[in-house]
Amino acid sequence: MAPAGLLFPGPSLPLRCCHGFQGGLIFLIIFYFFCCSLWQCFMNSILQCLSNTKELRDYCLQNQYVRELNSNSRMHTALMAEFAKLIQTLWTSSPNDAVSPSEFKTQIQRYAPRFVGYNQQDAQEFLRFLLDGLHSEVNRVLGRPRSNIDNLDHLPDDEKGRQMWKKYQEREDSRIGDLFVGQLKSSLTCTECGYCSTAFDPFWDLSLPIAKKGYGEANLIDCMRLFTKEDVLDGEEKPTCCRCKARTRCTKKFSIQKFPKILVLHLKRFSEARIRSSKLTTFVNFPLRDLDLREFASQSCNHAVYNLYAVSNHTGTTMGGHYTAYCRSPVSGEWHAFNDSRVTLLSSSQVRSSDAYLLFYELASPSSRM
Repeated sequence: MAPAGLLFPGPSLPLRCCHGFQGGLIFLIIFYFFCCSLWQCFMNSILQCLSNTKELRDYCLQNQYVRELNSNSRMHTALMAEFAKLIQTLWTSSPNDAVSPSEFKTQIQRYAPRFVGYNQQDAQEFLRFLLDGLHSEVNRVLGRPRSNIDNLDHLPDDEKGRQMWKKYQEREDSRIGDLFVGQLKSSLTCTECGYCSTAFDPFWDLSLPIAKKGYGEANLIDCMRLFTKEDVLDGEEKPTCCRCKARTRCTKKFSIQKFPKILVLHLKRFSEARIRSSKLTTFVNFPLRDLDLREFASQSCNHAVYNLYAVSNHTGTTMGGHYTAYCRSPVSGEWHAFNDSRVTLLSSSQVRSSDAYLLFYELASPSSRM
């Protein structure tokens, strides 16, 4: 069983639902959106990836979100409501039902006007705006607490990280955040006196540089190692050392303090240059199961192994391209390719490609690895 394909064609066509391959192989709903398909594929790709995020899917299907709607949010919960309706339609519609998803696009455009119109957009940016909007509308914090500026530098790093996470959740606490938000640790060490300062920040995804290793191929673990490797800050990049009271040469290193349930890894394929932007088409080899990230943990960690369940792909160049999605059904466990309105079965050997742009991993339960 899989959710619908999504298509964005002309203005007068309704959404039309149809089923195929009954018995759980494929549940196909073809969506006819009110706008141009070729330039809305970034939205299609991300919606399919989120629709196959099991806990988010269940959150919408079981109407759990209704109890947590925050009427103080900027959009007054309209975005979350329309997103949930769309997920429900994807998974529960009867054959030949006609539905209209135009309200979802209207609401995301109201929340983020940059998505008004039919221009192609970046899928990662759309994902960030959408998750931020959904989070704000089911934020359990109804009022903004007074900001307390406490000096936590005297605490051990692990305790400091816990206190910073607690402070974050005093302001930002939602089911969306429960799933997608992790905590990143940044360590800055002065090469003059050895003083080390640490900072802890929430993250919704990690943007990984692509590490090439001959033959034009890269490995996801090597990309993670490049992201977390120690960098030297010198020259104009020198920060001010708290102990030396002067700008000094320092080293900076990232590690993961808290792993999220859903880890989104963004492969940095696009680069901006002075003259023109470019795209890396390097093949990045990534595991479908048992991605072990414990070496990147800032503290002793026994639970940082992930399984892949969705990929947002980009084919083409910076001047023009197309987004698709590969998703593993949370119901059947089978992989499907989503290309606008077309939904096809996919073998696990076809999931990896040089078009992979966003990788969606879910934290494996300890029992599933035994």
